[in-house]
Amino acid sequence: MNDLFNDTNSQSLDYSAKDIEVLEGLEPVRRRPGMYIGGVDERAYHHLANEILDNAMDEAVSGYATVIEMTLHADGSLTVKDNGRGIPVDPHPKYPDKSALEVILTTLHSGGKFSGKAYAVSGGLHGVGSSVVNALSSAMTIEVARDKKLYRQSYSRGVPTTGVELVGSVSNRRGTSVTFLPDTDIFGDDMHFNPSLLYKLAQTKAFLYRGVEIRWECDPSLIKEGDEVPASCVLKYPNGVEDYLSYLVGQKQTVTPKPFVGRSDLPDGTGYVEWAMTWSDDMEGFLKSYCNTIPTYEGGTHETGLKTALTKSIRAFGEMTGNKKVADITNEDILCNAGIMLSVFMRDPQFQGQTKEKLVSIQALRLVENAIKDPLDHWLSADPKSAALLINYLIEKAEDRRRKKKIYETARVTATKRLRLPGKLADCSRTTSQDTELFLVEGDSAGGSAKQARNRETQAILPLRGKILNVASASQEKILANEEIKAITEALGCGRKDRYDENSLRYERVIVMTDADVDGAHIACLLMTFFYQEMPDLIRNGHLFLAMPPLYRLTLGGKSIYAQDDDEKERLLKTEFKNKSGVDISRFKGLGEMPPYQLKETTMDPAKRTLLKVLIPDSHAAAGTEDALESLETKRIVEQLMGNKPEFRFQFIQENARFAENLDI
Repeated sequence: MNDLFNDTNSQSLDYSAKDIEVLEGLEPVRRRPGMYIGGVDERAYHHLANEILDNAMDEAVSGYATVIEMTLHADGSLTVKDNGRGIPVDPHPKYPDKSALEVILTTLHSGGKFSGKAYAVSGGLHGVGSSVVNALSSAMTIEVARDKKLYRQSYSRGVPTTGVELVGSVSNRRGTSVTFLPDTDIFGDDMHFNPSLLYKLAQTKAFLYRGVEIRWECDPSLIKEGDEVPASCVLKYPNGVEDYLSYLVGQKQTVTPKPFVGRSDLPDGTGYVEWAMTWSDDMEGFLKSYCNTIPTYEGGTHETGLKTALTKSIRAFGEMTGNKKVADITNEDILCNAGIMLSVFMRDPQFQGQTKEKLVSIQALRLVENAIKDPLDHWLSADPKSAALLINYLIEKAEDRRRKKKIYETARVTATKRLRLPGKLADCSRTTSQDTELFLVEGDSAGGSAKQARNRETQAILPLRGKILNVASASQEKILANEEIKAITEALGCGRKDRYDENSLRYERVIVMTDADVDGAHIACLLMTFFYQEMPDLIRNGHLFLAMPPLYRLTLGGKSIYAQDDDEKERLLKTEFKNKSGVDISRFKGLGEMPPYQLKETTMDPAKRTLLKVLIPDSHAAAGTEDALESLETKRIVEQLMGNKPEFRFQFIQENARFAENLDI
């Protein structure tokens, strides 16, 4: 033991004071960028744009700037320019040999937002934003217009390459312009600004503060085909978050004719709370919150205050009108299909971390609750008709929630508990989900063939009767009562919506196997819609597939080849059976008409079959984007094609009919 101790002690002698590093200036940022911007990925890359734009927004929110220009250049650099006061360029009292501009850009925790004297309300609080961007940029140029003079200074990787130069006189310009190019040494050669993300960032800021006009410019060469990004535009929204809510909700039918919108000044007179909210069965609920225009993706105390105000006010109004059922309404019911925008402007907010994704200011809870509750009480009382629509709607949500709790949540068979499974399910024998498959088959006839063709150890068969319910246009009550949906849910064992449990999924792959005709395609669409709406994580985690049964069999002599469609049939006739007559062409009427050995050979045998994986084409999330916008296009298409408004489908057919080929009619 002593020898071991002595040996360990001798090794530790190599660790001495010379091993202790002291990082100075901006070196800590370049060594550990993740500590300051959350990593070196795309989200962190775009966070640099956030930091510079937030500084310009602070000038606007404080009343010193009215216009912000945001320009993405062909070389990938970004310019953010405002018409505010301009960063001071005179010598700093503590560092007389440096200008205040250089101190701000080269010294962590320096800035004019600590005391609250220069900025009553601001998003930048820690004094590190500009200096961090400077440290992580291969080039940065700052221009400051103050007192009718224009100054300029350049930097590279946080180090000044020039002094503060007096460029000349300007009579019609003021404010700060920052142009920077993120450093490839930090982010790699393949990382670039995404015009779509930057445009959404600029648009969001304009929505959040109605007193600012943001002028967007982007070099056209950077805009990809299909991107809905203008090369230039002016972003100004006079109704603030109400315009933002209208933009997100679009033409969806809402519970009340008008949204609940408002603004309340905070007691100290330095800030205010602004909100807009509505309810609709045509959308998934979302709550987007901000503090001093900073998106708080992880919520925080301001969201808690909002939820408290909503619950108290709605319950109080229901009780006042004699409706005892309101006592059952919870936050979950209120937020389920609500679209809510919440924006708070307050002095000295406290965020969790430098990326500011969660507000933790204790006072925000009570400030927001008090700011919203009284206006909501008045809104409900002033419009009894809308109030009744909303209260009854939320009571229905509460009743739906209670019904959901009664649904029997199935789990995998264990030695101690027998699993209740749908009677039509022919389950596989393997007791773990590894390499197992559930085939959802169209009809009992096809189900019979599939049961004979399957591998009994790993492949399960669930025949479905006809076309399942279209969940995109059905109420939750109808969905819960549908026998086919019950059978699918029980067979999978993983639950639905927010009760989905990946670990309880009984099969590794769920395979939709329908006839290769129009009816089969419709059934597949209905099933994909069901999984997209009720079990989206099952798709996101790569479990949903479409089987590809052949439409034709071509036979000549002892040679048989299967064709997926008409195009492949014609290709095979010209290649495999070239210059040969007497080819027997059989068209399968359906899976039920296919002998089990053929069904196995063409569609069910993992070694020979073809499967299509179903994916949800979500866009990449990055700093400044909104998670609710992330998959709006997918939701729009599902709503357009499968929703309860036939005029949307008619519009889609009119727009896309010219592209249709090889119609099966």
